[in-house]
Amino acid sequence: MLFLKKFIFVCLCGLIIYAPLPLGANRIWASSTIEFFVFFTFLLHLILVLKNQILLFPPKYAAPVLLPLVLTVIWLLIQILPGLGGFIRHTDAENIFKTLSFDPSLTHIMLLKTLTLTLFAWLLFCYVENKKQLYQLVMCIVISGFFQAFYATWLNLNKGMPSPIFNMPYGVRAQGSFVYHNQLANYLALCLAMGIGILMSQLSLNGSGSSLRHITRDWALMILSPKVVIRLGLIIMVIALILTRSRMGNSAFFLSLAAISLFAFFFYNRKPKNQRAMLISFFILDLLIIGSIFGVEKVRQRLVETSLQSETRDEVVRDSLPIIADYPLAGTGGGSFYSTFPSYHPGPYSGFYDHAHNDYIQFAVELGLPIALMLGAMMLYCLFVSLKTMRKRKTRLYQGVSFGCAVAVLHMLLHSSVDFSLQSPAIALLFIAILVISLIAANLPRSAQI
Repeated sequence: MLFLKKFIFVCLCGLIIYAPLPLGANRIWASSTIEFFVFFTFLLHLILVLKNQILLFPPKYAAPVLLPLVLTVIWLLIQILPGLGGFIRHTDAENIFKTLSFDPSLTHIMLLKTLTLTLFAWLLFCYVENKKQLYQLVMCIVISGFFQAFYATWLNLNKGMPSPIFNMPYGVRAQGSFVYHNQLANYLALCLAMGIGILMSQLSLNGSGSSLRHITRDWALMILSPKVVIRLGLIIMVIALILTRSRMGNSAFFLSLAAISLFAFFFYNRKPKNQRAMLISFFILDLLIIGSIFGVEKVRQRLVETSLQSETRDEVVRDSLPIIADYPLAGTGGGSFYSTFPSYHPGPYSGFYDHAHNDYIQFAVELGLPIALMLGAMMLYCLFVSLKTMRKRKTRLYQGVSFGCAVAVLHMLLHSSVDFSLQSPAIALLFIAILVISLIAANLPRSAQI
């Protein structure tokens, strides 16, 4: 049974790496493979529970993440129950089988996705039990980000070559195995944040001396250590992030990194010796020097040329507000923005919008304000916990991982205001893992050694 516990943990780590490969799981068949994988793994968990090898429920500290997810699953189930549609205005009085959801089939799909995320978080809380497993889980996130970055950069530098994965046509912006460059940018930003956190956790607390011999020895040890490999991987991720030409993807990441770095400069408990130098290097080496080689100027140009006249995303947000006003509590049904919005916008746009390009608006439209606010509070709570862990705990791994979680959550809070990254199952899975990690790093005992 010990083998089965290890196998389940390996499955969870492998799922993080696999999830973005089939087009970012942005197709029903692709997300279905993830659902099958998680359900199968949870079945193995139940077998261990029956054998009394592990507890069924995760630790109590998992509640701030699991409870909102469970309530969301229950609400989605209520939205597709027949007969409840008569309680709101959009149904015909003659048809008592109307549901709360405008599109029950799409809500059913979202129900399965949300249940999958809930069970995935459940399993992570149960099977990440010590520092070694926490480190391995975060390293899987970094490895996944490195693969996406390397793959996207390779394709981007080979102009005109179709993607070897599913033979997708490849544009001028890096997109990796995703179908949308902004989603790759978001995914890379989350992986970068966790990679920086791991790198910070490996910094030495004290210097060994200022003599030439000590300095030379420190540099030699650093070059031969895993830190250099991780740092090179992060540089490649930055290159790919810049090549996406994503305005908010780049802006949100570096703004989040700057904000959390500033917090760390003042409040980080037992600061590592080279913490400031490492963080500053991401702005000088990665953003200015490497960015200038791989086209950060093009990102800046896109930011400068952005105008309200050329963008219609703000109009989508404006035209979505009446939907929230009509159905503030019940929402229109999970996943129903695609079919509901066309009846509300006054005229055609320059493009077709199957998402709101604003996760806050889309969740409020589909799930109602109470559920949307609850999910937002979950994210803010995990951000607060990560900042508290950085300030209070003394274990370097927990502090460094919490730094990465804080950057990732703040980035998602910013990026979600102009995009729909959380509608991608691969990104949602990764982000749920990061929220889980933030609570694990705050609550694992110091004695849970590697």
